[in-house]
Amino acid sequence: MEIEKQTVAVGLSGGVDSSLAAWTLKQQGYNVVGITMSTWDNSIPGMPKIEGRSGCFGPNEDESIAEAQEIAKRMGIPHYTVPVSDEYKRQVLDYFRSEYRAGRTPNPCVRCNQTIKFGALLHTARKMGIAFDRFATGHYARLEFTTPDRPFLYRAADNSKDQSYFLSRLSMDQLSTVIFPLGGMHKEDVKNLARDLGWNDYADKKESQDFLECGDYSVLFDESDNVPGDFVDINGKVLGKHKGIVHYTIGQRKGLNIGGQPEPLFVVSIDAKNNRVVLGPRSTLQCHQVHAVNLNLMVDRDSSLLTGKLSAQIRLGHKGAPAHITQLKNDSISVEFEEPQFASTPGQILVLYDGDGVVASAVIDK
Repeated sequence: MEIEKQTVAVGLSGGVDSSLAAWTLKQQGYNVVGITMSTWDNSIPGMPKIEGRSGCFGPNEDESIAEAQEIAKRMGIPHYTVPVSDEYKRQVLDYFRSEYRAGRTPNPCVRCNQTIKFGALLHTARKMGIAFDRFATGHYARLEFTTPDRPFLYRAADNSKDQSYFLSRLSMDQLSTVIFPLGGMHKEDVKNLARDLGWNDYADKKESQDFLECGDYSVLFDESDNVPGDFVDINGKVLGKHKGIVHYTIGQRKGLNIGGQPEPLFVVSIDAKNNRVVLGPRSTLQCHQVHAVNLNLMVDRDSSLLTGKLSAQIRLGHKGAPAHITQLKNDSISVEFEEPQFASTPGQILVLYDGDGVVASAVIDK
């Protein structure tokens, strides 16, 4: 299909990245439509409205929608607000709560991309009668197609802004109609282009990539989640009291309020069944192997990439480390690192890279 005959729906967030993604596609000759998801439903009465802050979920959503509408008006493209609050509550908020209550640490942004931004948003938009052939966002990542229906996800040209980790749970089917216009650009170039267009208000807008607008996860939980229990050491000795397991994650050091120890203590594991938080020195958090489930494999199972050295990233802030696959089943994978890594955390996402290309992702189990 020729470009001028294709309609691309662009997920407009009200920020500079999605705005420039839409502008770039329009310049390339696509017919562009702006869509913005609405997730806020006033269901969290304790969440404060903080002026100047933005996030995926919060009471300032109306301001982000207004900014998306304004940029669409400047470009002369239609804009639609797509309600997905019910799906967001079920797929992201309820998931987030249940994972923390089970002693795991989820990544809500990865979950949102998988189920909402590249899922419910598009499904609902089409149900509303919005017609489009492809979908685009302002994410910093690259796609290459070995065949028209076989996409391969790569890190962005700007490694400092790369978002392939957040997109690693998307299926080949989801990626097959996606465009990432900014994947080959650097962030500063995007901002400069916005200024050249006279969009200084967007180029200079303070950015937020927070899951929650207020930045405080505790507003998602209620008093029944604040059940005190024991802090114990790795031998089971009681060291003190915690305020509820939902307030802790593996690798955490701050906020434990446990003194008088020969060396700093970290959260080593969370025993949800017995409402215990296990603490230990940093050395106890070094791991050689990771097992993960809900495998999303981006290459064929007989690919030679799966038998060689890969880079394994075990959380967003992790730079990745050399590893190889030791076990590959239908829905799970195990990898072994060349050198021990710090604080592999159940619930977080394991992403395997060959160079800049995403080979597989899975949810860390143990």
